[in-house]
Amino acid sequence: MSNRYGGSYRNGNSNSNGYASVGRQDGRQDEDYDPYGDGYTSDRYGTPPPQLNPRRPPLESIRGASYSSPASRVQRANETSAERQISQVLELIKAEWPAMIQNDSIPVSLALQLLDNSSVGRAHEYRGFKKTHQYLQDSLKNIVHEHHQGFNSSIGTFHKIQGSIQSSQKRVRALKESLAASRTSLCATDPELKKLYKTSQTYDDVLQTLNELEDLRIVPDQLEARISEKRFLTAVEVLQNALRKLRKPGLDNIGALSDLRSYLANQETALMDILTEELHEHLYLKSPYCQERWQNLAKNQGAYNENYSNSGMLTPFHIVLDTMDLEHPVTEDPAKNPEADTFYYISLVVESLNKLGRLESVVDTLKQRLPVELFSIVNETINEIDQRHPSSLRGGSGNAQGLHIYGSRETQMRADVIYDLLWTLYGKFEAIAEGHRVFHEAAKALIRREGAGNSGSLLGSFKELWNLYQNEIRSLLHNYVTTDADIYQFNSSPRQGATLNGGKDTSREHLFKFSEADPKSVEMTTEYEALDGIIRAAVPGLTSGSRKIQPLEKKSSAGRESRKSAYTGGLDSRNTPGSHKSLVEPSVFNMSLLLPPTLVFLQRLKAIVPPGSDLAASTLTSFLDNFLVNVFQPQLDETLTKLSDAVFGETNSFQQDPDWGLVARRPVFKGTTAFFAVITAFCRMLGTIPHDQALSSLIVSQMARYYERCFGWFKSLVAKAQDSSTVPQSLRYSAELALSHGDVQETIKRLWTSDNLDRELIEKEVGLLIMQTNERPLEPSDIIQDRDIVSSLCLLYTSMKWLSVRVVGLRHITRFDTDSSQPTLPKNQNRRWTLLNDPNKANSEQQGPVYLPMTQETVQSFDNIISSYDEFAGTVLIALHMEIRCRIIESLSVALSPKTAPYVLGDQEIKEPDPQILSLNAELVAYDETIVRFFRDRETAFVRTGLGLLINTYLVSNALATQPMNMRGCERMQLNILVLQQNLKNIEAGVDLARAANYFSLFQDGPDQIVNKAKRSRERETEGSDAVPDSERFTYDELKALIELCYSEQLADPERGVAAAAKRQMGEKVLALSEHMWQS
Repeated sequence: MSNRYGGSYRNGNSNSNGYASVGRQDGRQDEDYDPYGDGYTSDRYGTPPPQLNPRRPPLESIRGASYSSPASRVQRANETSAERQISQVLELIKAEWPAMIQNDSIPVSLALQLLDNSSVGRAHEYRGFKKTHQYLQDSLKNIVHEHHQGFNSSIGTFHKIQGSIQSSQKRVRALKESLAASRTSLCATDPELKKLYKTSQTYDDVLQTLNELEDLRIVPDQLEARISEKRFLTAVEVLQNALRKLRKPGLDNIGALSDLRSYLANQETALMDILTEELHEHLYLKSPYCQERWQNLAKNQGAYNENYSNSGMLTPFHIVLDTMDLEHPVTEDPAKNPEADTFYYISLVVESLNKLGRLESVVDTLKQRLPVELFSIVNETINEIDQRHPSSLRGGSGNAQGLHIYGSRETQMRADVIYDLLWTLYGKFEAIAEGHRVFHEAAKALIRREGAGNSGSLLGSFKELWNLYQNEIRSLLHNYVTTDADIYQFNSSPRQGATLNGGKDTSREHLFKFSEADPKSVEMTTEYEALDGIIRAAVPGLTSGSRKIQPLEKKSSAGRESRKSAYTGGLDSRNTPGSHKSLVEPSVFNMSLLLPPTLVFLQRLKAIVPPGSDLAASTLTSFLDNFLVNVFQPQLDETLTKLSDAVFGETNSFQQDPDWGLVARRPVFKGTTAFFAVITAFCRMLGTIPHDQALSSLIVSQMARYYERCFGWFKSLVAKAQDSSTVPQSLRYSAELALSHGDVQETIKRLWTSDNLDRELIEKEVGLLIMQTNERPLEPSDIIQDRDIVSSLCLLYTSMKWLSVRVVGLRHITRFDTDSSQPTLPKNQNRRWTLLNDPNKANSEQQGPVYLPMTQETVQSFDNIISSYDEFAGTVLIALHMEIRCRIIESLSVALSPKTAPYVLGDQEIKEPDPQILSLNAELVAYDETIVRFFRDRETAFVRTGLGLLINTYLVSNALATQPMNMRGCERMQLNILVLQQNLKNIEAGVDLARAANYFSLFQDGPDQIVNKAKRSRERETEGSDAVPDSERFTYDELKALIELCYSEQLADPERGVAAAAKRQMGEKVLALSEHMWQS
């Protein structure tokens, strides 16, 4: 057996570790026993040729298989040669000797199998096992060679760690020994330690007292520093801490602290006064840090001045309230100025007052000073606006009517003053209300946090603030709307040297003022001495012997005095009439300027009033209802009546407006434009206030008055001159026809309303007019001789038409039927104010359409007045239409009369027409020029058309009025006709007097030709040939009259025989004429 395992040790090439080389092949002859030898055979088994293990792949194939995958190739590329070699060996062992890699591997079992030469043994694999062993040894050597430096450093590190552990063990052992010794020492007793402990406590108390004294010593400086920095919370804490320290029993016996105690007690009172003043400074806008907010409030609502700061956007108040942290106490931020944020500063002061324990007393002081502060703010604001708007630019009513016409320069200046005043004042009022709301919320938060319940005395009341606001607003409305004598002067130029607003305020002219009294005058001195004597006799000692007369009230100097100096004077005169200076003249027209800003302010105030307060937001406008019904409406009625009376009573109200081109296309009355300006101004004003039917009825009633005034003026124009005033005044004939109902008036109305001027209606009108004038001959008194009257009638027509059209544009039906003139008001009267809370209406630009709001009942009266205007204008137009025709008829009747113009003339040649015809031509031209100047084309055509037909018809139908007539007289008639025709061509288009000319030309042809003319006309009609022209067609009566005219000279002959012969011949011609005209 020894020979069996000794071969490997006898081998001279063996490794130092006792393993033989795996690749060695020539050493087996030296071995005593080589189970892998080539010559080893067994007769029993008959082993085939030498082949180690035909089932095992070679080493290269195993290596190649294990490293053939892509992942293996990537890993092999990153490995070193030694690592790659050891990996290959491990793969080989895993493939050929899997039992060696198991955790429960038994090397002895494998060794016995390698020694077993039997068929079940593995002795034939021994050589392969040795090769694998040698390969593993070489791989390990290569690993050692590559990583020898790491191995060396690991050995040194191990030694260091081992040394550190040993030293730590030594220190722990020494510490344990020290703790044991300390424990032994502490358990020992020492009497000196107790004495040292008591001494240390005494020294600590002394040091603490010294530290407190040192802290108290610097308290005054700290307190003054905190007050000067406006850090009041810290100041209150410093003060209260110092007072608590001074109340400690240990400091009672220190006499040096008595002065400090007195100082701090005084500082507590002084701090309360400072906090009160600071609160008032910010609540009543005295602080410069408050200016920005109220200026932004005023600027955002419409008031703007270059003096205002142009800051950023204004944060809405509801956002400010939402961002305030009221659930936690206010804290100070030393890095910022506390006054920069007014609302934060108010909360800070409230918190400081609460910590100081003086909040309730400050609330009482706040209520007491509120009336004086508000009055002073109003006066101060009025003075500011007075300085910004010089009185020389405000002026009174400078236009011709004395009306405040919207859009005029002077009225715009007045509007600028009022808007600037109201927006500035309401901006301050709103800022004050916001400050009170923040004060209210801060106090309520304190009560809620401290659990004190809802203390009414601490929270205060917004009702008192609102009552004061209401008084001031009512005072402003009274000052700028009402006056005891609201008199308007009507002149053509502004008055020089007028008082504040260009006109005297008679209601305040005689008021006594202390500022105007002279305390050194004899009267004042005498009265004062008498009063002093009475007081001394009644109550001795009440007055001093040395009397000093002081001015009762100092006149305000240039610039604004301090706020405190205004308190006393403001309080004395707060409730007296005229306590505030009026910047503009009182007028009801100011209501349109006053009310929109006021309503916007009240609407914004509703958002500021805290919920659950004793002031209901719905009642904020109730005082305006009272003012509107009891004050404004009577004043409006009085003013409207006065202005209307002024318009009606002006001497030039029925004269042409020199500036008519600015308002109308045709000339109109000055009074009409003035009256419409009054109506427009009142309607514009009514558009800015809640609709009240009583106010609209006032304007409708004045429109009816103007109609009556114009109708009276019309009658005065067309009235005949009367010698006696007792006889009822009669009218001109044209006016009678226009006013009386009859066929003529009906025909003319139909003619005017027809689309085109109907020829048949014109002929009917001419026939009716000639018939009536023949029945009742016209006299010169029936004709309007004055051309100015015709112009006035034309102006009256254009004015009424213009007024009717313009007033119709004011018609507006509203669904709100409030009528304060009724005994009961509707239940929803308070809600009507909300309809006007549109900020767009609260600007100073009065633009857009103007309407007169009316209900269904009122609009009926309005429509009736408009119809009256139109009917009256139509009456005036008919009168003018008839006037020129009456003038033609009257002139022609005079011209045809033998009394004024005989037509039996001598043989002298006729060169000139009748003077009456020339006069008629001149009158027609003048009348036409007047018509053209005032009327439109339609009215002009209505007046012109038919004049030629009238002259033609009248000359033919009234030809017998000229008898007797001879040939020369007929020639003059022809000349008259020719002159009339030439003149009418310039008036009426297409005029032709050929019918009249042809008619009298038949006179020149003689009676025989007249009969022949009738015969030929009859034959042409019978044969159906061409119709006879109208200019040559005459009726039987006309031709009969012409025959009579032909014999008129013989009939008028004084010789009886001549007249009888002419009469007989005339009868024969008339008989022949009737035979031809009436034959069937």
